[in-house]
Amino acid sequence: MFDKIVLASGNAGKLREFSRLFAEQNITVLPQSQFDTPECPEPYFTFLENALAKARHAAKHSGLPALADDSGICADALGGAPGVLSARYAGSNPKSDAANNAKLSADLADQSDKSCYYVCVLVFVRHEHDPQPVIAEGIWRGQWQAEAAGEHGFGYDPHFYLSEHGCTAAELAPDTKNSISHRAQALQELMRKIAALV
Repeated sequence: MFDKIVLASGNAGKLREFSRLFAEQNITVLPQSQFDTPECPEPYFTFLENALAKARHAAKHSGLPALADDSGICADALGGAPGVLSARYAGSNPKSDAANNAKLSADLADQSDKSCYYVCVLVFVRHEHDPQPVIAEGIWRGQWQAEAAGEHGFGYDPHFYLSEHGCTAAELAPDTKNSISHRAQALQELMRKIAALV
């Protein structure tokens, strides 16, 4: 049905991860930068709507099927914040993991409920106007830990404590993280759904 798809992201790590998985289906993943795709606005309040907008945007500019993800962290005590604003929770001038972590720690300091979860929503469209996008979601639950720990991972990982592993996401071996994370869960679901299409 298709042998090439475009990834609606400029993230080199994501490109490597998706390329490896899709290679098993004999599908080549190309970065959207190869098609001079401009940045896609993400004005929505949900991961799903933002991922869908990015996938349609990449498909429009490349003429190829497209895959997009939108992900972030949600704190139960804050009504799901930072949510879709995770990457720029402390502002975007410039975006800073350290500033985002400090803000979320401060916002949760007075809360007794420190539970939080990572969300990843993946959207695959066969073309820009695909009426039936393939959607997959992964959720990874943990607890917010005020003290940072660990050298691996990025974003909120040094504060995302996993009681079943007795460590933060940033202390997990990368291979372990990549097999159990929110993105790993969403990818497994997406690959099952796409394999049924191919």
